[in-house]
Amino acid sequence: MISFENIHLSFDGKNVIQNLSLKINNGEKVVISGKSGSGKSSLLSLPLGFVRPDRGQVFFDGIPVNEKTVWDIRKKIACIDQDVSLGDGTVQELLDFVSDLKANTHSVFNAKNLMEFFHLDIDLLQNSLKELSGGERQRMAIVIAILLNRDVFFLDEVTASLDKHLKNKVADYFLSKEDCTCVIVSHDPVWLDNSVVRVFDFEEKKWKH
Repeated sequence: MISFENIHLSFDGKNVIQNLSLKINNGEKVVISGKSGSGKSSLLSLPLGFVRPDRGQVFFDGIPVNEKTVWDIRKKIACIDQDVSLGDGTVQELLDFVSDLKANTHSVFNAKNLMEFFHLDIDLLQNSLKELSGGERQRMAIVIAILLNRDVFFLDEVTASLDKHLKNKVADYFLSKEDCTCVIVSHDPVWLDNSVVRVFDFEEKKWKH
């Protein structure tokens, strides 16, 4: 599904990733672990084409990630990062915008049920996106990502703003989806201590389990 081959990446002369090779298979749930600031989030940016490696190659479904292929690849990935930005307008307007996108016309939009599942009050539909708390924004981003109906999820510290109960709800939802691939950047035990996932130590460049 996703293959990183001999990746070297640096920013402003500082090495972020050195000689990293990693393969993530279709349907796998993989946690990338490591200390903050070690470059884990940059790893997720590579298949999306937001950054390019200095050396090495990234493949998605056997296709090299480059300027010709990246737009089609992005349509297959839903990415939620730790700095959630949902834009302006109301929650309802955001949901309407997503449902109207041509690329999502095949999706079954079930936003209200998802909001209830993740303990988001339906009354929030009329609220401004800027009025949402950090935890509410995090969960709305998760709802939007699910509604996009993608095959691959990149989840970057998505449980950081949630309490223990909601952390478990989010982890249980994604880890129980057999038909999707999840790459999770986190040091949260709710992901790391789950038997469903494989954990890759980013700093040691090896699998823990």
